[in-house]
Amino acid sequence: MEQKKFDFNSLIGFVLLGAIMLWWMYSNQPTPEEQAAKEKAAEIEKVEATKATTNTATFNDTTQTTSQAADSLSLVKAKGQLGDFGYSATIAEGETILENNVLKLVISNKGGQIKEALIKNYVTYDSLPLYIVKDQNASFNINFGTSENRILNTKDLMFEPTITTDGSNEVLSMKLKVSDSRYLEYRYEMKPDEYMVDFNIRSQGLSTSLNSAQQITLDWSLDGFSHEKSIRYENQQTEMYYEKGDEDIDYLSVGGEDDAEETDVNWVAFKQHFFSAILISDKAFDSAKLTSVTLTKDEEIDTVFTKAFALKAPLTLDGGEFNYNMNWYIGPNDYQILKKYDRNIKEIVNLGWGIFGYINRLIFVPVFNFLQGFIGNYGIIIILLTIVVRIIMSPLVYKSYLSSAKMKVLKPEMEEINKRLPGKENAMKRQQETMAVQSKAGVSPLSGCIPALLQMPVFFALFRFFPSNIDLRQKGFLWADDLSSYDSVFELPFHIPMYGSHISLFPILASVAIFFYMRMSQSQQMGMQQPTQEGMPDMQKMMKMMMYLSPVMMLIFFNMYASSLSLYYFVSNLLTITIMLVIKHYIIDEEKIHAKIEENKKKPKKEGKFRKRINDAMKQAQEQQAKQKKR
Repeated sequence: MEQKKFDFNSLIGFVLLGAIMLWWMYSNQPTPEEQAAKEKAAEIEKVEATKATTNTATFNDTTQTTSQAADSLSLVKAKGQLGDFGYSATIAEGETILENNVLKLVISNKGGQIKEALIKNYVTYDSLPLYIVKDQNASFNINFGTSENRILNTKDLMFEPTITTDGSNEVLSMKLKVSDSRYLEYRYEMKPDEYMVDFNIRSQGLSTSLNSAQQITLDWSLDGFSHEKSIRYENQQTEMYYEKGDEDIDYLSVGGEDDAEETDVNWVAFKQHFFSAILISDKAFDSAKLTSVTLTKDEEIDTVFTKAFALKAPLTLDGGEFNYNMNWYIGPNDYQILKKYDRNIKEIVNLGWGIFGYINRLIFVPVFNFLQGFIGNYGIIIILLTIVVRIIMSPLVYKSYLSSAKMKVLKPEMEEINKRLPGKENAMKRQQETMAVQSKAGVSPLSGCIPALLQMPVFFALFRFFPSNIDLRQKGFLWADDLSSYDSVFELPFHIPMYGSHISLFPILASVAIFFYMRMSQSQQMGMQQPTQEGMPDMQKMMKMMMYLSPVMMLIFFNMYASSLSLYYFVSNLLTITIMLVIKHYIIDEEKIHAKIEENKKKPKKEGKFRKRINDAMKQAQEQQAKQKKR
């Protein structure tokens, strides 16, 4: 292997290169004058930096002092305006949310009141979120006097929020503070899956700040949003309900403007068609001024609100402090939900008064709930409910038809009596003989009227049941997209007074069915109708007039009404016509009825007390009439 030899030329090159670098460094070294100038410049720069730091610290201290002074001045000014309650001015505006699966509340620091109330799982007719409170349409305020002779309103003051939990419940404490230990508190407690929210008003340490000699007033107001398709129909179902101390439920008029002053009021409900806001108090208000004003003057223009509600009630202090346990119910007017609460608020669902309400609560509500337990189509449920009602009522239809058939068989004898005893002077005797024939045959004219009268409570009960049933809201059937509202098949380019600007099909079908039902009933009644007596109105003409008038009234009135009710009447009348045809052609035999009547005539009849009194009265009247003729 060849060894490398020492390269003398390379060594000389490295030495020369090092010498050049040393010469360059020496030649570029600053002179003493330049070094002194550099050191002076560095010293000046250090002094300037120190000055800048000092100025910044001084500016920050000055700013902080100014801010503290401004806050102090603001607090002094607030105390000058609000007195003890000036502390509230230090609270910033804000809001807190309470929410569960069915309800969302937004509580504002200002006033400690509900700023927004959203009912979940429901939407408006045009599929928007359904708010009861929004955009300042509601106000909750306590007006009170202070020991410093000031009049304050809680709606203008700032509450400090604190949110906690109590098990699965959310608790929001809103405090209007005088100090950390003295305050007025609104306490909201929301439970899971509940529309009912606990709401307490209490105070601590305010007895020296409140003027107990000055009246303290609770003011609650709300403008009801329109949520449904027909604002006119919705407005008819929107009203204020309240319960007095004796559990007597009352309400204000639905039309125009109405007000009332009541004592011992337990709760007040601002009830819209299907949704309500209810304020319930464990301690009754000693007095309450209630007001309801219709805001819908023109249905084409006034489409946002239905009615304006207002409650004004004095509050009393307990030992100089507030102490009220209350509840807010903000939710649907669902009878099944409302009846869970032992406060009688289920009565805001208008199922009718007296016997009509009992029929709905005891029969139709349970039957409807049973059917919807396994049937999802609400149109089918209504049809099945109608069939159940018609089957139950069919014995009354049979009884009425049988009575008509008996009267029809007796009609020739009635005509013979009228021919034999004509004129006004024989009216009493004619009536007496007519009643005698009916008595011998065992026939009573009232037996045909009583079954019809017994069906009237069912008719009026259902008239209330369907429009009040929230389960039908926004549920479709055939061409109707909402069984709780009208079913429009054609929009008119103009508005017809009392009828509207659309055509509903179910009312047309119901009107046709009513016409044919009344036509059948009229032909049946004409067969049994006694000949018109002199001086008496012609019943046949009146019945004929009603046969044409009733369908027209139905057509006009129900065009804006719930399509579920029109569907019921349509199906009900069809079934009634079918039952009457079956009775006429397959059950009733007029020849057998005639034979039965003839057999009854042969049997001795015991005159009843009521019949005897009528006969005696008619004999006396006949005797007096004879005496007057002799004179």
